[in-house]
Amino acid sequence: MTPPAASPAYRRLGVEERRSQLLDAALNLFAHRAPEDVSLDDVAEAAGVSRPLVYRYFPGGKQQLYEAALRSAAEELRQCFDEPREGPLLPRLGRALDRYLTFVDEHDAGFTALLQGGSVVETSRTTAIVDGVRRAAAEHIMSHLEITGPGPRLRMTVRMWITAVEAASLIWLDEDKQPPADELRDWLVEQFVALLTVTARRDAQTAELVRGALAAET
Repeated sequence: MTPPAASPAYRRLGVEERRSQLLDAALNLFAHRAPEDVSLDDVAEAAGVSRPLVYRYFPGGKQQLYEAALRSAAEELRQCFDEPREGPLLPRLGRALDRYLTFVDEHDAGFTALLQGGSVVETSRTTAIVDGVRRAAAEHIMSHLEITGPGPRLRMTVRMWITAVEAASLIWLDEDKQPPADELRDWLVEQFVALLTVTARRDAQTAELVRGALAAET
């Protein structure tokens, strides 16, 4: 009789390495499926481990795992806007948007579930994680504008644009990722300039910014 094929040897990992493996597996699943459609069994299977092992690292179950995965994704999103303050302003913004749209493209279903809300695993903590990304994005943009004390109109303008970027990203996914990402990026950069220009008519601080930081842009 032919002996049965041996199962792959279980590889013992360190605590942080195993936790990272489980988070990577969860993020990959959440990227393409709504959170409520992902089970701990799915995560265990994707990581090649047992369900009890997932519970050992995330005793709070799916909710704890989802929040940990969300924090990991949020950190990646924050880094999208972490662009060196070198060169003209608008190309810097364009490069940040390239990274942001790449993230959206790679995490389509999960990104939609994250921003639209309504998930059965959504809590005040998950909402705070998402809001933290928005605040970080606003801070990065203010840094690139070289504004240390933005007034209410300028703050509102930047936050309005971030909201517009989120909404455009969701619509872009719903429209089968049309127009192409590079066209969407350029359009969003132009909208940022348009918003600043409109605000400049009512706000001296923004008007000075438009005359200075944007005057040399082509």
